[in-house]
Amino acid sequence: MLEILYQDEYLIAINKPHGLLVHRTKIARDVDEFAMQLLRDQIGQKVYPAHRLDRKTSGVLLFALSSEINTVLQKQFMNKEVEKKYIAIVRGYTESKVAIDYPLTNEDGKTQEAITHFKTLQTTECNFPSGKFATSRYSLIEVSPETGRFHQIRKHLAHLRHPIIGDRPHGCNKQNKIFLERFQMNSMLLHAKELSFLHPVNKEQLIIVADAHSEFKRMKSELF
Repeated sequence: MLEILYQDEYLIAINKPHGLLVHRTKIARDVDEFAMQLLRDQIGQKVYPAHRLDRKTSGVLLFALSSEINTVLQKQFMNKEVEKKYIAIVRGYTESKVAIDYPLTNEDGKTQEAITHFKTLQTTECNFPSGKFATSRYSLIEVSPETGRFHQIRKHLAHLRHPIIGDRPHGCNKQNKIFLERFQMNSMLLHAKELSFLHPVNKEQLIIVADAHSEFKRMKSELF
């Protein structure tokens, strides 16, 4: 059963598990379970995804319960009227606050504006080696993307040389190997923790929060 975070007659939001695709896609033909299908079967009605999360990203995933409401929600996302907050564990010590405005190229080769804001929540230095260094440094950060490009957060953090732990292909293979061998951890440590927006019908502010998945919590406890 999917964890339902919010539901009314117009909207429903779930805490998407790590590893679950939002909908059927040609890049994963071998997969036969999707968030859309599972949620539809769980509540017994059609659902419309208002946005998307990467397969490896867990957290708040919002659906409309009609095509009309979905049109309104999609416009809110396009007009940057939805505030999105993520948390991630990344390699190295990040700056206390930084905004990156770095265009990204999509699957069709088109270059698009991409802006992401990062804020450091915690840093840690661990007593195990990383490459030529005797210790390993990590940061727990909050991420607020202004735009919604494909793999935007992952690409921007890789560009800043603070890749997300467990990310493939944008992450650090050496770090991913350390976490697999030392902690038996093979998840990507990126979680969509909060969506904030005006309800499309009653216009009240709605804040939907998702608890991090167990592997994220375990690694936070191990490292910090």
